[in-house]
Amino acid sequence: MLDFITRIFGRESNASKNVAKERLRLVLVHDRSSVSPQILQDLKADLIKVISSYMEIDEEALEVNFENSENQVALIANIPIKNVKRPANVV
Repeated sequence: MLDFITRIFGRESNASKNVAKERLRLVLVHDRSSVSPQILQDLKADLIKVISSYMEIDEEALEVNFENSENQVALIANIPIKNVKRPANVV
């Protein structure tokens, strides 16, 4: 019953919309940069892993894109930072 009410009020539709939006974005990035969606997903996961060891980031809002110009491709990453982690053994 709760599942039915949730669908009526649109909570799941927002989640579905966001998933579809992310998939479309990955397809567009692939078309523009000749990079497979799987490589982009792997790159995004690696970025999250490395940066998370130094900073607390908003993984939901993280965006990774490629931009093409005439003869080069640029990796553009928008990584919202929530907090900087401090090393435990700083003297």
